[in-house]
Amino acid sequence: MQEHEKGLVALVVVGAAIGLSKLLVSQEQITMRLAFGRSILGGATSAVAGVVLTRFPDMPLPALVGVGAAIGILGAQYLEAWLKQRADKIGS
Repeated sequence: MQEHEKGLVALVVVGAAIGLSKLLVSQEQITMRLAFGRSILGGATSAVAGVVLTRFPDMPLPALVGVGAAIGILGAQYLEAWLKQRADKIGS
């Protein structure tokens, strides 16, 4: 596995772990659907940190994972709030 592939896998795994941990500390009832959805959302938003490599191609993996974690947390919260808002408008 090449270095950039390892970085992408690390970002997705960290993002999925963040999504699951946010679910565990929330008051929501844990379902398989919710756990799977949060994992996908966290992993996808963390993977966006790979874009940082276009600006800083020599960034070490721990720094990239840190950026991915930050983007994963903020991005997932933003996307979840936006999707809930859209669903409320459609349902009304």
